Amino acid sequence: FSQHPRSLDIRPNPWHPRSRTKVVRPDRYRPTSAINPVLKLTKKADYGLIALKHLAVNASHGVASAKEIAEAYHIPLPLLAKVLQKLNKSGLLRSEQGTNGGYRLGRNPRDISTLDAIRTIDGPIILTHCFTEHGEGCSQSDKCTVREPLRKVHEGILNLLGGISIWDLAQDESKAPPMPPPSTKLYELTGKTI
Repeated sequence: FSQHPRSLDIRPNPWHPRSRTKVVRPDRYRPTSAINPVLKLTKKADYGLIALKHLAVNASHGVASAKEIAEAYHIPLPLLAKVLQKLNKSGLLRSEQGTNGGYRLGRNPRDISTLDAIRTIDGPIILTHCFTEHGEGCSQSDKCTVREPLRKVHEGILNLLGGISIWDLAQDESKAPPMPPPSTKLYELTGKTI
């Protein structure tokens, strides 16, 4: 055996279809930052906002079934059905039973904020644990120099989402008011000039 060391190499071939070894092929490599952004909506929240916007835009057509919405936007029906059930339970949607049943908005689209929808689907939005009851025992809180600026960013995100209604999402983008320059928004959040 000492003459043939390769015969003892019994490592699994990662390219074999039944291999359990995860290999990142160089031709399919993407930087981690492109895969895992810091802040993002969950798929459930994204699908919920799509459904709410769809129902707001098509309110004059009556109700829409989960299947119709899923097919229109190529959303997995089982996941969308769960999201719609949560929105219905919270009162943001109203379900109608029967052969021509489906979902319609439970309130005026101007009265449903994107924050309401996201919180209903995903629970509270937490930028960092500093702002939760679990963050109170943080060993760094005495020396932390970013807690207050992060709190302002967190409040800014909540205010931004709270200020955008489903009606706003349903409006034609060309009619939407222009966004203020980014530096103005950052100044409002931090109170410092950039």
